[in-house]
Amino acid sequence: MKIQGRTFVVSGGASGLGRACVRDICAAGGNAVILDMNEELGASLVSELGPASAKFFPCDVSDTSSIASAVDAAVAWIKETGKPLGGIIPAAGVGNPGLIIDKKLRPVSLESVDFVLSINLRGTIDLVRQFLPHLASSAPEGPDNERGVVIMVASAAAFEGQMGQVAYAASKGAVAAMTLPMARDLSRFGIRVVTIAPSMFESNMTAQLSDTVRKGLQKAMEFPLRPGQPEEFSSLVRHSIENVMLNGVVIRLDGATRMPSKL
Repeated sequence: MKIQGRTFVVSGGASGLGRACVRDICAAGGNAVILDMNEELGASLVSELGPASAKFFPCDVSDTSSIASAVDAAVAWIKETGKPLGGIIPAAGVGNPGLIIDKKLRPVSLESVDFVLSINLRGTIDLVRQFLPHLASSAPEGPDNERGVVIMVASAAAFEGQMGQVAYAASKGAVAAMTLPMARDLSRFGIRVVTIAPSMFESNMTAQLSDTVRKGLQKAMEFPLRPGQPEEFSSLVRHSIENVMLNGVVIRLDGATRMPSKL
């Protein structure tokens, strides 16, 4: 699978891990469809990379109709450029921590749980399923007749969720769990599925963490003793695109970090 001459859809592509993926894809000669709710950041990234390589479309992944509109617009742009769809990278995500029950015996609100699940899980599935007919109808390439790849984003919390991460861990655990069955569903079309489970990486989400939490997380790190950089994430995304043997797998990207029960 080659990035050059293909188009890749990245949700959450205007910032953080998704933004790094967009830059890497364009640097390798591919085109990037940037889906995000932040129009200012999206426009600035298109300005940086050039309108011939990147195109921004506003999209709320928790809203099926918003995704449908983005799909239609993206497919139209792909036809204009002549660079067929090669991959789907749903990188939009939220944290929104909350104890299942707090010290005052108040259970977590379902609105809070639904918010996390609607973006991290439902939004991932919905984005992938709506773009898949277009990916599956792309012309196969190479000796393996490959059509493309879906690269999803889980988290170390899928395996070692901390206090207050019931909803977040559930959402990311589900993404990890559906990797293999999705790969099996898509094998007949020559489409691979890879999920990356990062630990703490520098992003808009982790920028909101307090110094106390960041120091506590650093104690769980082995080597290197620092958060991951977005470019280190996008480097693995690029390899996942190019290595046809990566399929149906969840890859931990965590520097041997194992999250503790308490900070």
